[in-house]
Amino acid sequence: MNTQARIYVAGHAGLVGSAIVRALRAQGHTDIVTRSHAELELTDQAQVRGFFRSQRVDEVYLAAAKVGGIHANNTYPADFIYDNMMVEANVVHEARASGVQKLLFLGSSCIYPRLAPQPIREEYLMGGALEPTNEPYAMAKIAGIKLCESYNRQYGTDYRSVMPTNLYGPGDNYHPENSHVIPALLRRFHEARQGNAPEVVIWGSGKPMREFLYVDDMAAACLHVMNLDRDTYVAHTDPMHSHINVGTGEDVTIAELARLVGETVGYRGRIVFDTSKPDGTPRKLLDVGKLKQLGWQASTSLQEGLRRTYQAFAMQAAEQDKLAPA
Repeated sequence: MNTQARIYVAGHAGLVGSAIVRALRAQGHTDIVTRSHAELELTDQAQVRGFFRSQRVDEVYLAAAKVGGIHANNTYPADFIYDNMMVEANVVHEARASGVQKLLFLGSSCIYPRLAPQPIREEYLMGGALEPTNEPYAMAKIAGIKLCESYNRQYGTDYRSVMPTNLYGPGDNYHPENSHVIPALLRRFHEARQGNAPEVVIWGSGKPMREFLYVDDMAAACLHVMNLDRDTYVAHTDPMHSHINVGTGEDVTIAELARLVGETVGYRGRIVFDTSKPDGTPRKLLDVGKLKQLGWQASTSLQEGLRRTYQAFAMQAAEQDKLAPA
């Protein structure tokens, strides 16, 4: 690990990007380059080209993405496929053009077939139909993996990809409609407790199973994979399936998750499931055997991760209440 490297973290203000910045600083990195969305529009190739030509970075963590839950993916499919494909195409292409040899692309476990065998191995990619509710986003992420592989094959770059399971933690998006399941549940249960609501309604049957990874564990995994020597990485991957799954190797039902979130928040009312709403993929558990072979595994339990996340959310909500007009 070269702590003197000049590192660009794309998407530094997001859930994963901010965790990667924290992890880099904790390991002694000081030359970290970041740009806000207002400062650099990653869907604009000319802006991205100018950025890389002027900054001369050594390594890139590509964590920038347009993300959201089932509702957001269903409502804005064109935005999800266009924005994500443009961001990754511009960053990967211009990074290579400016001489960047090391890059880590962050994908998503939704790249795998809807009915993939469980747990999901890396080689199951493109082995079946995707989940319809997030197909545009998944297609964009698959394209990102193939971009990295193609540039490696043609130009000899060292561009790697990691596929995280469902992530959560401090700094998440708590929008009432466009957030992922854990932040959405935390907000819903928090507001229900504040308002003494008799019940909380959850989308779907509660039967689907999901795996969740605390975001600081994800950041640690990113640094671990990025800092593997090239021979080790190549020996554990395939040029046409070079991505590595990142998760805990354990999953829970949405019903179990809702109960845990309710307990974390301190809500004591009823939990009701609205079966008229979509469930999404029945199960999505990643096989993380390859990452374990490479010397890394998650260390934060779901209970502990939820506690830390809710603590951060409650502090944020309290600050917002202070700023709200009387």
